[in-house]
Amino acid sequence: MSSIEVRVADPAEYPLVGELVVEAYRTVGHDQDSEYNDYIRDVAARASQSSVLVGFLGGAVVGTVTYVPPASPMAEVEDPAGANVRMLGVDASVRGRGVGEALVVACIERARADGALRVRLHTEPFMTAAQRLYGRLGFVRDPAHDWTPVPGVNLLAYVLDVGVE
Repeated sequence: MSSIEVRVADPAEYPLVGELVVEAYRTVGHDQDSEYNDYIRDVAARASQSSVLVGFLGGAVVGTVTYVPPASPMAEVEDPAGANVRMLGVDASVRGRGVGEALVVACIERARADGALRVRLHTEPFMTAAQRLYGRLGFVRDPAHDWTPVPGVNLLAYVLDVGVE
């Protein structure tokens, strides 16, 4: 099996990365409207406030995640000491091969390097494979930070302590 390389996305890769997330969400049953698809396709906008990472396997971009540093306006939970993981997506053809894990671990490492005390993320109830991954990596449910950004979209919060207060 090829090794997984994770690095910051190059601007030339932004269109591919945006489509990868849209398709990854679609294949797990995410009922996205065109406005949300446009939002997650806009990699340049989030790269201006965060780090968009890509995962390579066999020389191809097969996964992506957005690392949001503490106190960024892209954070979904107001927590000045918490980094966020957002928009994790892995190509369906390589799921189960460690790409998602490598991307989330890269975010955890960045959070520690940034001095974050916590890493936070949200997921939808039907994204059970992602929830299993988060549990394996030590994330725990944080129901106090569950939220509904729009009617019908109920996000489950998870948190991982990575620092000492």
